[in-house]
Amino acid sequence: MNPLTKFAILNANYISKRLEKHFPTLYKNHNLVAHECILDLRAFKSCTAEDVAKRLMDYGFHAPTLSWPVAGTLMVEPTESESQYELDRFCDAMISIHAEMTAVESGGADSKNNVLKNAPHTADQIASDAWNRPYTREAAAFPAKSLHDYKFWPPSPAWTRVRQPQSGVLVCRNGDLRNVTKLGMLVN
Repeated sequence: MNPLTKFAILNANYISKRLEKHFPTLYKNHNLVAHECILDLRAFKSCTAEDVAKRLMDYGFHAPTLSWPVAGTLMVEPTESESQYELDRFCDAMISIHAEMTAVESGGADSKNNVLKNAPHTADQIASDAWNRPYTREAAAFPAKSLHDYKFWPPSPAWTRVRQPQSGVLVCRNGDLRNVTKLGMLVN
């Protein structure tokens, strides 16, 4: 096996093991995963995998593969080049997000107006004079202390949910993603 492949497998297993008390991992074999781990979020009823994917942007991470191959999951594929620091930063973010999800599920945070449902939070939103959220700007924009030193700001709060067609093909007319169709019908 290629040494780089071994590192990718090691990284995925590290994440799976660190997060096992918070998010079960699907498709383990002898308690191990391959080069990816599929984190199961389906036990949460008020928070979705989509909410977690959006919230990860507030922590400075690109959202992982969402709801594939299983709806309600995140497929995390750390590369062989991920440092221990980045793996730990990701795991710490997911553990913190788990706490936010638990607060929503237990009624400690509003089920519709919370840091997960409103994510990602942009610089414009945080700097605005208007703030009508039941949580602080600090909780929205700087959920981890390290973000005060380095922060990636999501460019847009917009998150368009494209539903996967049950059959047929998604077609993008003239390269315009706002005009995505399924067999000639606009997809919402």
